[in-house]
Amino acid sequence: MRNLIKIQLLLFLFCIIPQDIYGQYDTPKREFRGVWVATVVNIDYPPKAAKNTGVQKYEYINMLEDFKQMGINAVIFQVRPAADAFYESSFEPWSEYLTGTQGLAPEPKGYDPLEFMIEEAHKRGMEFHAWLNPYRATFNLDTINLAYKHPLNKHRDWFIKYGKRYYFKPHKHQVRDHITNVIEEIVRKYDVDAIHFDDYFYPYKIQGLPFPDAQDFEQTKGAIGNIEDWRRQNVDLLIQQVSEKIKEVKPHVQFGISPFGVWRNQSADPRFGSNTNAGQTCFDDLYADVLKWMRNEWIDYIVPQLYWHIGFNVADHKTLVDWWAKNAFGRNLYIGHAAYKVGDPKNLDWLNPSEIPNQIQLNRATFNTQGSAFFSAKSIRNNPLSLKDSLIELYKKPVLHPEMKFLNIPINKAPNLKKVKMSEYGLKISWHGKKKKGGLFNFLRKTKEYSDRNKPYYYVVYKFEGDKLGDIENPQNILKITEFDSKQNYTIYDPNFEEGQTVTYYVTGVNRQHTEGGFSNRRTVKVKNGKAKKRK
Repeated sequence: MRNLIKIQLLLFLFCIIPQDIYGQYDTPKREFRGVWVATVVNIDYPPKAAKNTGVQKYEYINMLEDFKQMGINAVIFQVRPAADAFYESSFEPWSEYLTGTQGLAPEPKGYDPLEFMIEEAHKRGMEFHAWLNPYRATFNLDTINLAYKHPLNKHRDWFIKYGKRYYFKPHKHQVRDHITNVIEEIVRKYDVDAIHFDDYFYPYKIQGLPFPDAQDFEQTKGAIGNIEDWRRQNVDLLIQQVSEKIKEVKPHVQFGISPFGVWRNQSADPRFGSNTNAGQTCFDDLYADVLKWMRNEWIDYIVPQLYWHIGFNVADHKTLVDWWAKNAFGRNLYIGHAAYKVGDPKNLDWLNPSEIPNQIQLNRATFNTQGSAFFSAKSIRNNPLSLKDSLIELYKKPVLHPEMKFLNIPINKAPNLKKVKMSEYGLKISWHGKKKKGGLFNFLRKTKEYSDRNKPYYYVVYKFEGDKLGDIENPQNILKITEFDSKQNYTIYDPNFEEGQTVTYYVTGVNRQHTEGGFSNRRTVKVKNGKAKKRK
C-alpha cells in the first residue's frame, strides 16, 4: 500500500512539473502556431482563380506578411483539394481553383506556384505543410468539366459516388498506390516540411444514405468479419504506405493528420472513449483509427479539430484537450481552433472575444500540448472580435518549433560567432556554421540530400544582459530566429542597446527536427562612446 502511494505521488509530480516549467514565462520557448489555407472553392486562396498569376503572387505575399505580424510559424496549405494540383503534377491536372479551368496551366509558362509559395514561407521562418485530401475526387457531380488528365476519366472503376461527390475507393490497392505516388512526387520535388491530411477519410455520413461499398466488402473482405473493421483496415493500409514512402524519400519530412476532434465517445468505448456525445466520430464513422497510427509511429504529429467552445456540453473543448494530451503516444500534439466561428451571431458562445485566447492559454497550461492551428486564414485575417489583435499579443515573442527527436536528424555543430561590431544599423553580429573538412565529408556535403540533413535549417541568436549565459528557456532572451534555409555565413543587427550597457550574445544552429545544436562561443561587448568594446 505504501509503495502504491509513492507511485501515485510520483505520477502526480510528473504531471505537474512540466506545467510549472511552462508557467514561468508568458510564452513557452517552443510552440507550433499554424494556420490552414484552404483552396477548395477559393475559401482562403486565391481569392479569385486566374490564369495569369501575377496578382496571386502579390496576394500570397500579403497573406504571409499578415501571418508574420501575428506570429504564425507554420502554413498548412491545401495543394490538392480534389484530385487536382497547385503544382505541375505527373498524375493529376492543374486545379481549377488556381487558374479557373481544371487542367489549364498558370502563366507565365514555367511558373511553379508551389515552389514560389514554399520559398516565400521559408523566407519568413514558417514551415510549409502540404495539405492533401486523400480520397475526395470531385467537389460536385459535374464530370463534364473534368480535365482529361483527371484520374476519374482514366480509371472509372477506382471511384464511387456518395451524395453529391465522387470519392476514391479506399479498398483498392491501385488507389493507395496512386495517392502514394502523388505524395512521393511532392516530397521528392519540393522542399516541404510536412505532408498533411485533414479529417476526410471515409466521408461524413449522410442520414439515411449508406455508403455504397457493401458489394466491394463481400468481394474483398477475406477473413475480416465486419464492414467497419474492413474500412478501417483500408485506411490503415494507406496511412502506413504513405508514411513509409515519405521516410524512405526524405526522413526529415513530417507526416501529420488533423482528425475530427472526437475519436470515440465513452458510450461506444467506456474504457478509452472521451466524455463526449458527438454525433459522428473518427473511429466509428470516418473509419480513421488515429490512435493506432500514433501507436505504430506512422504519423509524426496530430492536430485534432476541437472546434467547440470551453464548456460545450456535447464536446467540451477542455475535456478533449485533456483527452488528446493523454493519448498522443509520444507524437507531437497541436490543437485545432475554430477561428471561423468567432463572432458568429447565431452562436452566443462564440461572441466571447476571449474564447480562443483562453483556449491557447489552456494549451500552454496542459502538459504534452505543444501549440495551435487555426481554421482558416480568411477568418483570422478578418479580425473578428479582435482575434488577429489577440494573436499579435499572444504570439509577440519569437519561439522555436516543437522538437521531433524521433525523426533522428543529425545535430548541428556549434556555430562560430565572430566579432560583434558597431555599425550604422546597430550592433553587427556575424557567424558561420562549423563544418568538417576533407575527404568523404566534402564529397557528401555537396549532395542535396546530405546537405538538407546536416546543415542548420535556421539559427537562434540569444542576447543576455551582463557577461554571462542567462536563462535559455526564457523566450524573452531570444533576439532573433532567422529564416529557414540559412546560409553558412550570416549577419544580423541589434539596434536595441544603451550607452554603458554590457551584453552577451550566443548563437545556435537548429536542424530540421528543430533540435538546437551546441552553443557558439560567447561574445560580450560593452557599448561606450558609440563603440562596442570587447569584454572577456
